[in-house]
Amino acid sequence: MIINYRDKVREHLLSEMQKGNLQPGQNINLASVSRKLKISVTPIREALTQLQQSNIVKAIKNRGFVIAKVSPEEAKNLYELVAHLEVLALEESQFDTKSIEKLKTQRDLIAQSKTSIDRVNAYMEFHRLLTKNYKNDVFQQILKDLKTRVFFYERAFMANESFHYNSNDQHDAIISAIEDDNIPSAILVLKMNWMLIQNYLEKQLVVI
Repeated sequence: MIINYRDKVREHLLSEMQKGNLQPGQNINLASVSRKLKISVTPIREALTQLQQSNIVKAIKNRGFVIAKVSPEEAKNLYELVAHLEVLALEESQFDTKSIEKLKTQRDLIAQSKTSIDRVNAYMEFHRLLTKNYKNDVFQQILKDLKTRVFFYERAFMANESFHYNSNDQHDAIISAIEDDNIPSAILVLKMNWMLIQNYLEKQLVVI
């Protein structure tokens, strides 16, 4: 059995971000990761080198690996790319009653979230459910890496309550369109949803 150290390390970094233990620009302690994952430092270093391709981490001379910092330019490129990929997945997906019910449940969890981190996690899960029916392993791996990077932006800037009310309305519209088997309408609202997020983030990034 081949162990995918890259995915194990990526999942660990995402978990630490979700807990607030890792922030953009922060050093990654290889010894600490090694202890927690029970993996030697060498494959961890190799995995981090691979994760540079998705801009999740950066290697800095005399500092080792750090979580990549956020920037307005990356936000624009990242969110545009993720939006296009989710549209592709939606175009190629079939939704049964069970899939739609899961989307509704997740939409409700977003609305019921008490903290910004819970809200972001629930929001990210909604979009995972929206794209998971596209059965393309290469696509899913690329999107998973991109979404890990997206989490940094979501975690840092998505505490605004009014923003999420608008986003939730769009989630309702996406689900309704899918129920009506009107994928073109669902795609249109999905694009609007990502544009809303991108515009909001770019305004936030200007002031940091």
